[in-house]
Amino acid sequence: MDDAELTRIWNQQAIPVILRRTGKGQLLRARLPYANNNRAWLQDGRRLYPAWISGKRYWEIPKAWFNDFVERALRTFGQVYVIQPYREQEKCSPACLNATGHECQCSCMGRNHGAGNDGSWFEISETFATRWGDQILACRLMKARA
Repeated sequence: MDDAELTRIWNQQAIPVILRRTGKGQLLRARLPYANNNRAWLQDGRRLYPAWISGKRYWEIPKAWFNDFVERALRTFGQVYVIQPYREQEKCSPACLNATGHECQCSCMGRNHGAGNDGSWFEISETFATRWGDQILACRLMKARA
């Protein structure tokens, strides 16, 4: 998903959006369709108050509220966008990475066949190697079950 699509989803006002941030001390960011009781809905009787960031027009809430936010958003609104960091994991094998010839039976489907290990692969065993791609933001629309 490209940045323009993520921005469009973040700025739409019909479906709640939660941005899961994973850095130390970073809070969740949430947007809800406008209602007078949004602060109370977010707080849901807890001791802590959500913080309204008026210049950016979103709420900040503790990470520990993530699952509850998603569950209540699904019950209340029927759907919720979840934006979160994502890193794709690639799997291959040293036998494939170091192969000669053209026959490949690896899960990479030949993409890494004979390319060698440039140091980015972590070789777990003689039959398994893995590496992680760059972190990007991914988005999914969750819908309540009927």
